[in-house]
Amino acid sequence: MKLNQLNKLPGDPEKDEIIKLANRIKALRLRAGHLNYEKFALGNGIARIQYRNYEMGGNITYKSLLKVLAALNVTITEFFSEGFD
Repeated sequence: MKLNQLNKLPGDPEKDEIIKLANRIKALRLRAGHLNYEKFALGNGIARIQYRNYEMGGNITYKSLLKVLAALNVTITEFFSEGFD
């Protein structure tokens, strides 16, 4: 299920991109077979609450994104190859 956009202001392109980022992180986690976000986060040395924030559209640093992608075994190029039209 994708994030709902109730907290998004109309015409907020920045929030649109953050939502795309969050949805992509979650989709890749699920595709990799990690059904529980908490187990995935804890198993990869990522604070579970912070990881949940990433999937819910919270701000993520580039360094944190790279850590998540490494845990998912996905390159940055692969990450941005889908869902960011």
